[in-house]
Amino acid sequence: MNTDAMHTDVIVVGAGPTGLLLAGDLAAAGARVTVLEKRPAGLSNLTRAFAVHARSLEVLDARGLADELLPKGQPVRSLQLFQRLTINLADLPSRFQYVLIAPQYEVERLLRRRAEEAGAVFRHDAEVTGLTQDAESVTVTIADGSSLRAAYVVGTDGARSAVRGAVGIPFPGRAVIRSMVLADVRLARKPGDLITVSAENNSLGFLAPFGDGWYRFIGWHGNRDVSEDEPVDLDEVRSIARATLKDDFGMHDPRFLSRFHADERQAPTYREGRVLLAGDAAHVHSPAGGLGMNTGMQDAANLGWKLAAALRLPDGAGAAVLDSYEAERHPVGKQVLRASGGILRVATLPGPLFAVVRRSVIGVVSHVAPIRRRAALTVSALGVAYRSPRGAHPLVGSRARDLPLEGGSRLAEALRAGRFVLVAPAGAPTPDLPGALGEVDLAERVVVRRADGGATTLLVRPDGYVAAARGQ
Repeated sequence: MNTDAMHTDVIVVGAGPTGLLLAGDLAAAGARVTVLEKRPAGLSNLTRAFAVHARSLEVLDARGLADELLPKGQPVRSLQLFQRLTINLADLPSRFQYVLIAPQYEVERLLRRRAEEAGAVFRHDAEVTGLTQDAESVTVTIADGSSLRAAYVVGTDGARSAVRGAVGIPFPGRAVIRSMVLADVRLARKPGDLITVSAENNSLGFLAPFGDGWYRFIGWHGNRDVSEDEPVDLDEVRSIARATLKDDFGMHDPRFLSRFHADERQAPTYREGRVLLAGDAAHVHSPAGGLGMNTGMQDAANLGWKLAAALRLPDGAGAAVLDSYEAERHPVGKQVLRASGGILRVATLPGPLFAVVRRSVIGVVSHVAPIRRRAALTVSALGVAYRSPRGAHPLVGSRARDLPLEGGSRLAEALRAGRFVLVAPAGAPTPDLPGALGEVDLAERVVVRRADGGATTLLVRPDGYVAAARGQ
């Protein structure tokens, strides 16, 4: 593809975690990237996400950022649901056997620095007002009257995505819960270092520690349905906490109070020609499970290397690679909607009959270890696997474990090159192991040797999933 006449290779619209991770991956792969963000530079928003799950920490580790983020948050190794069920994360098959409670702005800070260092260009106060595309390019119009032309555009601009609206992709779904309150507070009495979710008295409460003395509380009272413009005061927050958690823990000195609603929506397609969607522009769901930011970053990790490859390949081959993005990530988005929606419905169904049902469901999960393990793998996203071709090795499409390698390094460190990694057994000849996308990056593979004694050869994609495997 000839991109010489274009202003940039890829325009990323939206500078949240999804857009920042994508921009960094593309720029690190040598693509020219421009990020358009309608917010002014330096504006932070305390209402945003705060839970970084194990798979997202692995994604950050493969970019050399996880160890820098860890001191900025609080690791929580178990989730307490409805005062009767504890999901233990300490046995997760990962280096990160917890969920990290860290403010979204800390995640954004690291991802933005990486993107800028790799060469991504940022434009703030740049609201997208229109978009047109043809067979060769996409032109984006900005509110100040300027325009920008690129080979591809990715909308990572949230639930009210201007990019999605400009190309006419619908966003079906509905609001599932209204008038939720959010507060960042200090506590006079410290609770246990758990993420606590409780549903009592037709109300829902959630409490998580940031690790720096601040706590995030999210609450809902089923009998109070008011406009999102209605102010929230600390007395309302305390009341919901007492109704659900049996204690308000002496909440005081709130630094943020807000009211919001939760939608369940998913775009039927993540791609229209040269325009793609990722993160909340493609799917939104309830805050149950803290899956939103995590799913978006994992969308970006899947899309980044494919979009970089599409820029280098002939149009037909590039289109085939991009088609695999939606084929893999759309089912994941649908699964996240089901998982978060299921947690929310179990929590909020009113009345004594549903309380009995809730106790029964929790009792089953509490006493069946495989179900508890599956719940932990679902929330952490470590259980995500992509469909593999018929007859493929059983490991194809699965997440590659962070194997120890000869020389004292790990697979996550080898993935920091942003390329395919061929993991060969120690002492064996280097095999020729083509993947399903055999034309992509084969000349630039990183070859490493496993140090765990395993005999299976793996070809690992840049996003950490197995592209091909040979042996037991």
